[in-house]
Amino acid sequence: MPNLNMKHLRYFWAVAKHGSIARASEMLHLTPQTISGQLRELEDQIGAKLFGKSGRNLVLTDSGQLVLTYADEIFRLTGELQDVIAGRPPASGITLRVGIAMVVPKLLAYRVLAPVLKTPEKVRLVCHEAPLTDLLAALSVHKLDLVLADCPVSPALNIRAYNHALGESGISFFATAELAEQHRDNFPASLNGAPMLMPTSSSSLHRALELWFDRQGVKPLVVAEFEDRALMKAFGEGGAGIFTTPTAVERDILDKYRVALIARVDEVKERYYAITAERHIKHPAVSTITETARHDLFAVKPL
Repeated sequence: MPNLNMKHLRYFWAVAKHGSIARASEMLHLTPQTISGQLRELEDQIGAKLFGKSGRNLVLTDSGQLVLTYADEIFRLTGELQDVIAGRPPASGITLRVGIAMVVPKLLAYRVLAPVLKTPEKVRLVCHEAPLTDLLAALSVHKLDLVLADCPVSPALNIRAYNHALGESGISFFATAELAEQHRDNFPASLNGAPMLMPTSSSSLHRALELWFDRQGVKPLVVAEFEDRALMKAFGEGGAGIFTTPTAVERDILDKYRVALIARVDEVKERYYAITAERHIKHPAVSTITETARHDLFAVKPL
C-alpha cells in the first residue's frame, strides 16, 4: 500500500469526530463534495470501507474504528511535536498508557497510579483493563507503556518484556460485620465451611490461598470466583461471603465498603509488578510510579 495521504486522513478524522460530512465540511471550510471525494480516495487506498450508514447517520466500520485509533495518536503526537519545536510544554502533557490486569484490585491500582497525577509535569493517564495476556500483547507492539500485574511475565510467553517489582503485601480477610463476627474467633479454623469469594484460578492469589488453606487444614465453601475484584468486594459487601484484599490497602477497604476486618495473614503474599517493554525505565511517569510504590505504598504498615 502506498504512503497514506495525511490530508485524506485529516478529513476522515474530522468526519469521525463530528459525526457527519456536513459538520466536518463546516469546520474545515470545504464543500461536502470535496470531503466525500477525499474519503473515497482514502478508502480506495486502504482497501476497506471506513463508514457505514445507520439511518441518516454515518457510523464507523471495524476498519474505520481501527484507523481512527491510529489517527487520534498521529494527530496528538503531531500537536506535541509542534509544541516541543516551539519550546512550549506539550499542551496535552505526558501521556501514560497503562494496562491493568483484571485481577489487580482497583484500589491498589489507584494507589499505584495516583502519584503521577500530582507531579509538576502534566500527565494524561489512559487506562485499559483486560486479561494479562491481552495486555502483554498490546505492550509488545507499543500500544501500552506499562502493565500492572500480580505476577511476572512468564518466559514461556516469548514476549520481550521486563518485570519491575513494585512490592508485596500480606492479605486481610473481610466480610460484613455479622459474618466477620461469626468467623473472627478461632481464625483460621473458623474458615472451615465458611462462604468464600475467590479470585479466578488465573490469579496467583487463588493458588496461594488454596495452598494456605491446605496447610491450615481448612476447607472454605467457595461460592463464587471473580476476575474483577471490585465486583468481588461488592458481593462481599452484600453479604455473599468472605473476601481478601492486600493489607496495603486495608484502610481504603474499611473506608469505602461497609465491611469489617476478620484477620490479617502475613504468610500469604500478593506481589505486584510493573511490566514494561524496556529493561531500564525511561518514561518519567513510570519512574514515579515504581519509586513511590516501593517507598510508600508497600512500605507502609497496616493500620
